[in-house]
Amino acid sequence: MSGKIRVGFVGVGFMGQAAHLSNYATLGELCEVVAVAEPRKKLAEAVAKRYGIPQIYGDHTELLAECELDAVVASQPYSNHINIVPDILRAKKPLFTEKPIAVSVESGKRLAALAKENGVLYMVGYHKRSDPAMEYAKKLVDEWKASGEYGRMRFVRITMPPGDWVGGGGSAVLGSDDPYPPLQHEGMPDYFDEETGQEYNAFVNYYIHQVNAMRFFFGEPYKVTYADKSGVLLVAESESGVCGTLEMAPYNTTLDWQESYLVAFERGYIKVDLPAPLASQEAGVVTVMRDNGKEPPTITRPVMPKVHAMKNQAVNFIAAVKGERPAPCTADEAVEDLKIARDYISLKRGLE
Repeated sequence: MSGKIRVGFVGVGFMGQAAHLSNYATLGELCEVVAVAEPRKKLAEAVAKRYGIPQIYGDHTELLAECELDAVVASQPYSNHINIVPDILRAKKPLFTEKPIAVSVESGKRLAALAKENGVLYMVGYHKRSDPAMEYAKKLVDEWKASGEYGRMRFVRITMPPGDWVGGGGSAVLGSDDPYPPLQHEGMPDYFDEETGQEYNAFVNYYIHQVNAMRFFFGEPYKVTYADKSGVLLVAESESGVCGTLEMAPYNTTLDWQESYLVAFERGYIKVDLPAPLASQEAGVVTVMRDNGKEPPTITRPVMPKVHAMKNQAVNFIAAVKGERPAPCTADEAVEDLKIARDYISLKRGLE
């Protein structure tokens, strides 16, 4: 596929605008947003006017039936994916949704299988993989693993205390007094009781990005080996035996965002500090320590482009639709994240 791709948006609420549409609208050389499907009519009209979107539809079925599209961005609550994603995949439209792929592992598997059956791209929005700092760090991690110059990879540590995740972004999001449309939300997995299901849902909602990012740096599958009862610490082990930890809430911050990733080798480390998820056009910060025993030790901080992960994610989706490079995270891998979440909560609650 060459030239601009025609993108249709399914849902233009807060995240649809702040995280996605506002970025796609700046990529006029790569794509054109040709339509929006949004049941809140006044909101749809206001958003279409602001961004110069020519067509408005009441829902995704109208959009798919009547609009000529190359791809769909469906920014929806993940509990609604099971209701809309099958229609889009059966229409064979390359699809982007936010994380996670679904509520349950079983639903995620069904959606991933449907994408395969229809031979269509389904990219799941783990935007942290598209942050320039994370891309840089991943490339360096893979180079060090291949060369062996800094020894074996020993440890991945992820810390994400609760904080100001908006970071000043989203202030220009349009609203309306349209009532929020009723949704048939996917329920919790039936193998969890109500209390456990709520805990599982909270973990998925807040920490599935970090579950995914751990595999991103491991470069291989992993399993949960320990879950402390307080909900602060998850310990994991990769297929080749590398240790990983996810520190979920060791402390809180009120006016800051302090999400960090440390990938440690025997003779060096690569560290990434990420901005708030909605911070405007700001990339993460990479710090690299090298001490291979041959040259004097160094600590460097390469300069990253001023491009936010959400915008770069849009670029990556467009490139995947065109077949220029693989999507950062597809449906099959997104299912693995839900398995980790299920196993973590089961271990924490003593259900295994």
